[in-house]
Amino acid sequence: MTRTRFRSIALGLVVAPLALGLAACGKKDEAPTAGAPIAKIAPPAGKQWADTIEKTAEGGYRMGNPNAPIKLVEYGALSCSHCALFAQQSFGALRDDYVASGRVSYELRYFMLNALDVPASLLATCGSTEAVIPLSEQFWAWQPAMFEKLQAADKSQLAAIDALPKDKQLAAFAEVAGMSEFFASRGIARDQGAACLADTAKARALADGTQKATEQFNVSGTPTFIINGNNVGSMEWDKLEPKLKEAGAR
Repeated sequence: MTRTRFRSIALGLVVAPLALGLAACGKKDEAPTAGAPIAKIAPPAGKQWADTIEKTAEGGYRMGNPNAPIKLVEYGALSCSHCALFAQQSFGALRDDYVASGRVSYELRYFMLNALDVPASLLATCGSTEAVIPLSEQFWAWQPAMFEKLQAADKSQLAAIDALPKDKQLAAFAEVAGMSEFFASRGIARDQGAACLADTAKARALADGTQKATEQFNVSGTPTFIINGNNVGSMEWDKLEPKLKEAGAR
């Protein structure tokens, strides 16, 4: 699914129609990534690579060895059902078999598909850096409940959101979708979450990151994967794992 007026949405200027049937449509560019097998790289004493999570200069959140020879980037959207499926299929193996080896780092960069993604991303990044990727994985697992809440919402509720002042819409949207409750139950207090939802500078940065992804890597949908700077397309774990092995993670 292509982005829908994400810059205006990210600034809380509109509440776009909800897209409840999401589809992946990232460009499939079979970039060459073949490489010789790479030996495991030990973490610093007393540390584990899978516990190393840092924010990157590109606005993403990277888990693993910052100098890993194989750098995997996922452009993901928290509203994306295909991203949720990928997370379910892959996260344990990606973390324990690849990131933990020191050969692969995994970086999550948020992509704004629609109006759901802005409040979800603002709340997912509202706490500590170390919590962002785990919270995103939990959100993807919970995602069907969000769709159920939105489908059950009265049209009058959504109309009322549209009538609110623009700087209040994201918080109201997050409440109706159940996002505020979800993150509150995981350590993001409601007042803390409300402050993050009102952070227009951060919302603008999310919009700018989406724009940059489309320009730099031709990302048009999620999940889209980048391996060592090459867009390898949108796929499930059984297709992506061989590409990591081909790149040397074996």
